[in-house]
Amino acid sequence: MFMKIIFKRLSVLIVLAISLVAIIKLFSFSTETDQNPDNTYEMEFYKNYRLYNPPLPTEFDFAGENVPLNNFTVNERFEFEVLKIAYWHSNMFVLFKRANRFFPIIEPILKENNIPDDFKYLAVIESGLDNVVSPAGAAGYWQLMRATAQEKGLEVNDEIDERYNIEKSTQAACDYLNEAYKKFNNWTIVAASYNMGMGGINRVTTAQMSDDYYDLVLNSETQRYVYRILAAKYIFENPKAAGFYLREKDLYPPYVYSTIEIDSSINNLSVFAQTLGISYRVFKDLNPWLRKSYLRNYNKNTYQIKIPDPIMMNYYQMKADKNNKIGIFGDTIK
Repeated sequence: MFMKIIFKRLSVLIVLAISLVAIIKLFSFSTETDQNPDNTYEMEFYKNYRLYNPPLPTEFDFAGENVPLNNFTVNERFEFEVLKIAYWHSNMFVLFKRANRFFPIIEPILKENNIPDDFKYLAVIESGLDNVVSPAGAAGYWQLMRATAQEKGLEVNDEIDERYNIEKSTQAACDYLNEAYKKFNNWTIVAASYNMGMGGINRVTTAQMSDDYYDLVLNSETQRYVYRILAAKYIFENPKAAGFYLREKDLYPPYVYSTIEIDSSINNLSVFAQTLGISYRVFKDLNPWLRKSYLRNYNKNTYQIKIPDPIMMNYYQMKADKNNKIGIFGDTIK
């Protein structure tokens, strides 16, 4: 009986001792955390935050022409542009999304004109596949100057600016690229000339006695220009190397539309859009080359107006109803 009493008291003392130790530890941890919140934050930061250098290829080409990555200056310039574009995450995501919409338009036009497919990445770095305007006045997906666009047969005036028409501006860019290739017989130099002009590139190659882009000393913009195209190509073709995973449903869908011909004037494009059953906003999105809210069309030219198909207008509802888990740039993503 005596032993049972001692054992019971001892058990109580052990439980009290364990509870006291736990309370002391809890109090100490709470006090330390309250007094040094940065310690916990820094521990979590070092534990979870990671940045990696994207792996680079040992061999690479542009338009079938070798990029001499064994040359240390070429390798380092290429890596610089890869890092610049890969770690601008928001911009890269938007480029992936837009490419899904506009590459299917650009690619067949390049092919029809015997322009290497890699030149679609020139449009990527020129405009971000958007109808933007540069400080110098270059406009549209291919950033054509007004004079160059008109020289290549595009209509550019206050009402109509076909630099904003992706089909016609791509054709105009192809005309320039083919003309430059006849002059230089080198696609890499042709790409550089798109930035510097044929005259500028010709003067540099003559003065420096070399037609190898990677050996030329150029102005800072043109010196980076082809490398930016190379970086865009590398990441688009190897998105996982830079950590990008996108599903098909994450991408912007290609435009689905029908066309009507207009050879008369339109007094109010907003009213005209309503008669077609669409908003003025949607009308302008598909026909950005119409620069005013009206079309006088004094010369009675014939224009192709795009009208979105109902399937396109309901795309995002359809997408929400679809169980789409396929990552078209990588593995299946759940």
